[in-house]
Amino acid sequence: MIIKEIKDKKSWEDFILTCKEKTFCQSWNWGDFNQSMGDKVWRFGIFENEKLIGVAQVLRVVARRGSFLFVPHGPLIKDGDKQEIIKTLLEELKRMAKGERVSFIRFSPILEVKESNIFKYLGFRNAPIHMHPELTWELDISLSEEDILRGMRKTTRYLVRNAEKNEDVEIVKGTDDDALKNFQEVYLETAGRQSFTPFSSNYLRKEIDAFKEDSQIMIFTGKYKGEVVSSAIIVYHSGIGFYHQGASSLKYPKIPVSYLLQWEAIKEAKNRGCKLYNFWGVIPEGVKNHPWAGLSLFKKGFGGSEKEYVKTQDYPLSIKYWITYVIEQIRRRKRHL
Repeated sequence: MIIKEIKDKKSWEDFILTCKEKTFCQSWNWGDFNQSMGDKVWRFGIFENEKLIGVAQVLRVVARRGSFLFVPHGPLIKDGDKQEIIKTLLEELKRMAKGERVSFIRFSPILEVKESNIFKYLGFRNAPIHMHPELTWELDISLSEEDILRGMRKTTRYLVRNAEKNEDVEIVKGTDDDALKNFQEVYLETAGRQSFTPFSSNYLRKEIDAFKEDSQIMIFTGKYKGEVVSSAIIVYHSGIGFYHQGASSLKYPKIPVSYLLQWEAIKEAKNRGCKLYNFWGVIPEGVKNHPWAGLSLFKKGFGGSEKEYVKTQDYPLSIKYWITYVIEQIRRRKRHL
């Protein structure tokens, strides 16, 4: 089993399509986006007998709490022994780590939770925070629109229909500066309400630009009487629509703009030939007093099912890792996550 860098975008993207589990975090354009933000990016292919069996996009993340090598929602594995593939990749990253002056290696795996023992066997430990969703919510949109509507919670279906009939509700889409401005308007309000640090306008603009050329991203804006009250950034990749960023205002709580916005985003994904719509992160059933409780309830109302992945995994390389560990533990507790 050997590892080689892949330099060809088409080869990379074609392979991703053959993998069962995938998200846009291993897409070529996500790598380009992270490069535009100043991170180093490597795209590794894992080969066995000259056959490509897995890929791993690796980022070098520089943060005040400590620098690390990061595999976002990866590696993606098509064939072969998963444990041996991850072991081979880990050995390569350990060799790289010295030259890159990082204190740990972090994987955000896209493997089912039952495969956690792979990482435990290799010497990993659970990270104090997650980087990308470990519990996600997926909706099968290969069904007809009527069947999708029938699969929704009764209340959700009613609110979608109600918004469709309301002439004062409008959903528009685009990727230009006006669309981003509309998103940021409600995004900053949402961040203040939910006490999280929002991404900068530069970050959001570069994310949109990275996917825009391939028509893989769209900003949906929900308006009531011409006023922006809801917005979402949807990424379309590998036959899946991803609800990546969302924001809303509480100014008109009885007007279900956000419900119609999601329905329009789902229909857009369906029209693009996507088979799944991924609502991104949710919280487990029965968890109370969580900042995402209301949002998770909203997402699950559209129907679908949850999928749980292995928790984010860390491989410490030096004593400096424990500084990061303590800082991230404190951050997680402050946000009540």
